[in-house]
Amino acid sequence: MDYWTIGNKASLLAYIIAVSYSQTQATNSWYTLAYLLYLCLNILIPIFKRNNPKMLLVVLSAVFIFYCAYVLDPLFLLLLPVNLYEIVWLSTQRRQLALILMILTVPFIPASFLPLYILTSSLSFLLNASVSLYMDKMNRLEAEREKMREDVHRLTRSLNENNEYLRQSEYTIKLEERNRLSQQIHDDVGHSMAGALIQMEASKRLLSIDGDKASELLSNAISISKQGLEQIRLTLKDLKPKSEELGINRLRLFVDELTTTQTVSATLTHQGDLDIVTPIQWKIIQQNATESVTNSLKYGKATAIHIEVHVLNKFIKAVVTDNGIGAGKVVKGLGIVGMEERAASAGGTVIVDGTKGFSVTTLLPYSSK
Repeated sequence: MDYWTIGNKASLLAYIIAVSYSQTQATNSWYTLAYLLYLCLNILIPIFKRNNPKMLLVVLSAVFIFYCAYVLDPLFLLLLPVNLYEIVWLSTQRRQLALILMILTVPFIPASFLPLYILTSSLSFLLNASVSLYMDKMNRLEAEREKMREDVHRLTRSLNENNEYLRQSEYTIKLEERNRLSQQIHDDVGHSMAGALIQMEASKRLLSIDGDKASELLSNAISISKQGLEQIRLTLKDLKPKSEELGINRLRLFVDELTTTQTVSATLTHQGDLDIVTPIQWKIIQQNATESVTNSLKYGKATAIHIEVHVLNKFIKAVVTDNGIGAGKVVKGLGIVGMEERAASAGGTVIVDGTKGFSVTTLLPYSSK
């Protein structure tokens, strides 16, 4: 604000000096002294940071302008509105009062000088009002930016705390699962193996004394061992996730990470019996989807990506589409060739279309698991 006010005063003072020269009054040393004193007073105003010294200098400058206008030349009155606006700004910061104060000074202005005074006063008011509005907007934007910075800092801290909580929760879940497995193996398999071992130890001792009894104990030990092995198999079967759960969950995780880490909206849908899809086919679908999404982000300038997996009557169809710029003619690079080779290894094919955005369709036939 101070720089704009100084520029306004300098422009008006330069105009007054130019008019004085044209009227051959510049040779008067009193004019030169008046110019210098006005410059000294108004250069001191922005130097002070507190309002009280500023206000005192502005009032002195206004009084000095009245004196020069009365003693030397009414042209000095052109400098008065700027000081009046400064007084209002330092006291109330209400622009309307500055305009009212300027109007109140009109009766004291010589009639022949009044049009020029009104013109310069209006232009000065418009300049000060515009700068004031600009400064208010800048201060408001600065406050909003500071608030946004605090919000980002708060959200970052909250995110770090959530990530730490997730790590701790994951570690706790792993410990609990390990403890559950340990207890289950101890209760189910451990007891069976201990019972079988006792039976075999007894049969060893009775082998030379009572062969029939030893044979019976050994048969019991073999039966108990078979039951223990069956329990181990059932336990591992329950723990191992199904292939379709691994496949679709990996795609869900991929879509979630894509939405979180990239400036793109990603979605996933599926239809049909996912039990039919084999682990090898899930791997091909996952790798082709990753390659397709990479191309969409790198070349397609897409903002939305959709992945769908449909299990049809004879084929498994996996489609990746985006809303990017597409391509009139699709040039097969290493990425597309790699997708075709992966699909061909399982007897499938890849269809690429760039007419509306970009879409990559992977078709895989049913195969025995």
